[in-house]
Amino acid sequence: MRLAAVDYAPSQAERRNFQRVRVKIYGRFMLEDRTEHPCQVVDMSPGNVAFRTDRIGMPGEKVIAYIDHIGRIEGVVTRTLQDGFAMTVIASDRKKDKLAAQLTWLANKHELDLPEDRRHERVAPRNPTSILQLTDGRQYQCRIIDLSLSGAAIEIDVKPAIGVQVVLGTMRGQIVRHFEDGVAIEFAVIQRPETLDSEFNTPRA
Repeated sequence: MRLAAVDYAPSQAERRNFQRVRVKIYGRFMLEDRTEHPCQVVDMSPGNVAFRTDRIGMPGEKVIAYIDHIGRIEGVVTRTLQDGFAMTVIASDRKKDKLAAQLTWLANKHELDLPEDRRHERVAPRNPTSILQLTDGRQYQCRIIDLSLSGAAIEIDVKPAIGVQVVLGTMRGQIVRHFEDGVAIEFAVIQRPETLDSEFNTPRA
């Protein structure tokens, strides 16, 4: 019987479009019991992802994951692995197209051995104090360590989950990485230099 294939596996036509990319990116996932656990993505396509993790989801279990550079994805566990599990990604065609573009960028970055998120020059703002706001309205004072047209690294006492949407000053973005003293944010759109200058670099009177 091939019930599992019918339930979870992509069709043969879809499978041809789902190029698996071997990556080493990190994140967190939540199981149906609402417990959260750290994970590492071993390989991923727009339709499937394999996680390395200490906590293994059971086949058929629903999973919500927040992954560096990717954001939030949802899916269903298809099989367990020796050191983790694999799941099918449940997403619209538009979301899968976006995933394909993100994975292509990650694959090229790995191929070229580019330093992480150095697409744009980073600068230390003359006015480093700012406010980080979450979607529920909570606000936290933070210090900008450096920023570029595509994102910022900030020093802050709280660490919102990876993939969470935030506003830094007036710039919308999402949390993409945690580090010891704070978080990294990727802006929703590439900013213009003059916008960054007026927002962060010009000292307030």
